Amino acid sequence: MDRSSQIIRTSWIGIAANVLLAFFKAVVGTLANSIAIVMDAVNNLSDALSSVITIVGTKLSKRPADREHPFGHGRIEYLTAIIIAVIVLSAGITSLIESAQKLIHPTTPNYTTITLVVIIVSVVVKLVLGQFVKKKGEQLNSDALIASGADALFDAIVTLSTLVSAAIMLIWHVSLDGILGVLISILIIKAGFEMLSSPINELLGARISPDLVAQIKKEVLSFQGVHGVYDIILHNYGPDVIIGSLHINVKDTMDALEIHQLTRKITETLNEKFGIIMTIGVYAIATGDKKITGIQNKVLQALAEHEDISQVHGFVYFEKENRISVDVVPDISVTDEKTFAQTLTQELQALYPNETVTVIVDHNYTA
Repeated sequence: MDRSSQIIRTSWIGIAANVLLAFFKAVVGTLANSIAIVMDAVNNLSDALSSVITIVGTKLSKRPADREHPFGHGRIEYLTAIIIAVIVLSAGITSLIESAQKLIHPTTPNYTTITLVVIIVSVVVKLVLGQFVKKKGEQLNSDALIASGADALFDAIVTLSTLVSAAIMLIWHVSLDGILGVLISILIIKAGFEMLSSPINELLGARISPDLVAQIKKEVLSFQGVHGVYDIILHNYGPDVIIGSLHINVKDTMDALEIHQLTRKITETLNEKFGIIMTIGVYAIATGDKKITGIQNKVLQALAEHEDISQVHGFVYFEKENRISVDVVPDISVTDEKTFAQTLTQELQALYPNETVTVIVDHNYTA
């Protein structure tokens, strides 16, 4: 079963469980005159709606690429997760209003044996459902399933607090229903905001996992002829589509065919192992011409003495133009990049007054 089918099947399980729980909670909550149980029933229905949205979003995200969306529709999954988070927030706000009214105009809940049994069953079902859905979401890298699973686990804790309220009411005849309703609402609202963060970050361009970047570097460096990996940039167009680019260092003695063969093998491997569509650029390491290698070594040595430079790469000498070009990645402490580049340019220009020096400030997008 592929990823999408597993997400859809898991969502259907969530729908069945939540609709069943919502029905029993609504009936029991109404009979017991308990706002907390009724709000739990409403929350279960919102969870079922979330699963429906997850199914629709998953199906839409699998639509093939077209002229308007050349990278596919995978990011619809992030929009789905955002919609689910908004539903959770709406449920929390509604619950807060109802619970506040209950505090102002309190009523005495009537807990029975049936009420307590339903609450206990609800806690058990929600714990099992939440663990199952969240684990599936983590396995399938689905923000929507993770949000639904976390919400279910949260509901279990909320319902458990309702059980505590019932116990206090039966033993000490003190009603905490309204107070618990307010606390539940605040926690639901907080959870909703937390659920929003992950999909919004993905849409804004969140940093790719450092572990994935390390694996990519290790894989590329394993190819004979590669002497460095730089400028890794990865764009996430959904859980299944990552498109990016990187540069490799190769010796200037390699010819165009050898470079072509090398970069083709690397792109094929990265696509096969990580599902990444990668474009590869090349930096040449000067090894033959003594003049160029001398300039290269002297420039790299001079830049290496700067503690506020974290990486140097991309050195190239244009002999016909008498021009030196090099890329530097500044440390995070550098705030004025323009002045920083001018200072380095002047320093290198002093070493080679007859050459034109170009220092390009680069950035590390994956560290």
